Amino acid sequence: MEFRAVRAPPATKESAMNRLLPILAAALLAGGSPAFAAERCGNCGQVTDVREVKVEGEGSALGAVAGGVAGGLLGNQIGKGSGKTVATVAGAAGGAYAGYQVEKKIREKTEYQVSVRMDSGEVRQIRYAEKPALLAGDRVKVDNGVLTRVAR
Repeated sequence: MEFRAVRAPPATKESAMNRLLPILAAALLAGGSPAFAAERCGNCGQVTDVREVKVEGEGSALGAVAGGVAGGLLGNQIGKGSGKTVATVAGAAGGAYAGYQVEKKIREKTEYQVSVRMDSGEVRQIRYAEKPALLAGDRVKVDNGVLTRVAR
């Protein structure tokens, strides 16, 4: 039996490139897959809802005092004798309550609540003072309570 050495054809740049192309293509396709995207973004999710929310204002002593004074002055105009005193006290009490409620209404504000279903399944709600430029279905990243739109 005789053994003869057989040489492989010399490697060319073209044959090396043909072997490398499928590997590069697979790596690029895997990099854009949802499984890899979820690994890269631990704080990502999808906006499920954007809604306007009314936030009740706070009343203060200022509104109550101003209302009480106005109510007392008006109550003092009604009746005579002890009836006048009762009307003044009732006017002051009613005015204080009304003044407090009016101040709460004046300080009422509108906020915008964005609900996000995180990739982990958790639902987070973030509030904004201004209407955000986000819509239900947008993919976002949550970073310190701030939402940033990300590519899908």
